[in-house]
Amino acid sequence: MRIGHKSVSWGLAIGLALAGLAPAMAGLVNKKTPYYGSISAGKARMRTGPGRTYPASWLFQRADLPVKVLDIYDHGAWYKVEDPSGTQGWIMGTLISETRTGLVMGTIAELRDSPRFGGRIVWRAAPGVVGRLSKCARGWCYFDVHGRGGFVETNHLWGVDPQETLN
Repeated sequence: MRIGHKSVSWGLAIGLALAGLAPAMAGLVNKKTPYYGSISAGKARMRTGPGRTYPASWLFQRADLPVKVLDIYDHGAWYKVEDPSGTQGWIMGTLISETRTGLVMGTIAELRDSPRFGGRIVWRAAPGVVGRLSKCARGWCYFDVHGRGGFVETNHLWGVDPQETLN
């Protein structure tokens, strides 16, 4: 009897967890492509096609890496994405988040206390640094790296369009 009770409890817990993901997944599936998202898991395989039977072409080992969602297959089960290097492939839908992140590209990015060139430099971020994006407007975004952040010009970031507005 105990084993059956635990199985039912685990099944109920998994079902509730998946139900909690459903609204977030529905939001992503209904968005018009292309749009930016990020990898939600510490490890995510990019595949050559939309299914586990397709060979893996890349293994991402960096949660929060920004990706551009190009297409959605099978009601959100698989997403065709492009990474910052331009590589395209398919990633399982549960591994893609709508959390907006950016990747510093090119040279060192200066993070300022306000979204203007005259703002005081509070941090600097090297190329390859990933952070969370918010408050994007007029070519600037607030870029947060584990609690340390500031405003950076969008032309230093991959994961946001230059004139995009983001709360």
